[in-house]
This record gives sequence, structure tokens and C-alpha cells, in this order.
Amino acid sequence: MIKQNKLKLLISSVIILLPIVVGGILWSRLPEQLAVHWGTDGTADNFSSKAFVVIGLPLILLLLHWVCVLVTAKDPKNKNQNRKVFGLVLWICPVLSLFTSAVIYTTALGFEPKVSNIALALIGIMFLCIGNYLPKCKQNSTIGIKVKWALQNEANWNATHRFGGKVWVAGGLALVICAFLPQAVIPWISIAVLVIIAALPVIYSYKYYKNN
Repeated sequence: MIKQNKLKLLISSVIILLPIVVGGILWSRLPEQLAVHWGTDGTADNFSSKAFVVIGLPLILLLLHWVCVLVTAKDPKNKNQNRKVFGLVLWICPVLSLFTSAVIYTTALGFEPKVSNIALALIGIMFLCIGNYLPKCKQNSTIGIKVKWALQNEANWNATHRFGGKVWVAGGLALVICAFLPQAVIPWISIAVLVIIAALPVIYSYKYYKNN
């Protein structure tokens, strides 16, 4: 699987490291301490050194990227996995690297992006994308909705992922819409949506198991 995706793996790894280049260009304009976490009200509540943010974070994401790829490729059940499904694994960390660095750098330069709203919209888009490809995901031990009833039965797996795909697309759309709601209600609604889209496929898989 890795051999067939060498170029994509190389490109995705380079993209993850791009924030180091941008950070180097902006180095003299960045403060010594940069905000790396924000509360639900959008206020920065945790800071890290400039060196860690510019160099350390991209390297950590690169390591995570390769771990995810290697673990996924090592699963023998993923030998014939849908290419688009494996593509999602390749591009999650690059998108995360670009997003986090963009938010951190723009905040450090004096801009005030609505971090929680942007993050929620990005999570919603992620669920929309993953939900679209879930029905194409073949039975395996590393990608997808890994409940025991689906892992033990291919028919259950396929049915659960068809249902889960619809739920995650609907949930992703709900999260994107939620990002535009008043700040006070965003945490409660977003948590409720996340709990629902996590629980429904599990319940569906169990009911399928009991009925069959």
C-alpha cells in the first residue's frame, strides 16, 4: 500500500513541514511565547515557546502521520483497501498542520480569528468527507467504525458503515452550521452532535447483530 502511494506520502509529508518554512520567514515578527490553545470563549489559555511551535509541532505531526500510515498499511486486511479511504489517512495530518499553524501565526501577528468557530467548521467538514467515504471502507482493524459486531461479521460491517456514513455526513453538516451560531450555545450543541454521531452507528451495529 505504501509503495503505491510513495508520491502522495512524500507530498503530504512536505506539506506537514511547510509551517517550519513559514515560521522561519516570520521568525523575527513572532513573540517568544505563542498561544497554542483557546477556551470555548475564544480566549487563549495556553502558550508555548516559539521554537516548539515553529519546529516542534510540525515534527510531532509528521511523526504522527507516519505512525498512522504504517499502522494502517501493516493491517493485512487493508491490502485491498479502497484507495480513497487510504487517501483520507494520508491527508488528515497535512490539513491539521496547515490549519493549526495558520491559526497560531495569525493570532501571534495580531489578528483575532474566531478559533473555536473555525475549528468546529473544520471538524464538520472532516466528518462530511469521512462520512462520504465510510460506505467504501472495507472490513479491517484500523480504519472505520471498529465495534466488535462489525469486526466479526462482514455484512454487519458493510451495513454499519453505510448507515454511519449517512449519520456522519448529516452530523458534519450540523457542525458546520453550528459554527455560525452564538458563542454561548456552540459548546453544548457541538458536544450533543458529536455524542449522537458517535453513538448511533454503534447502536445500529448492535441491533443488526441482534436481529441477525
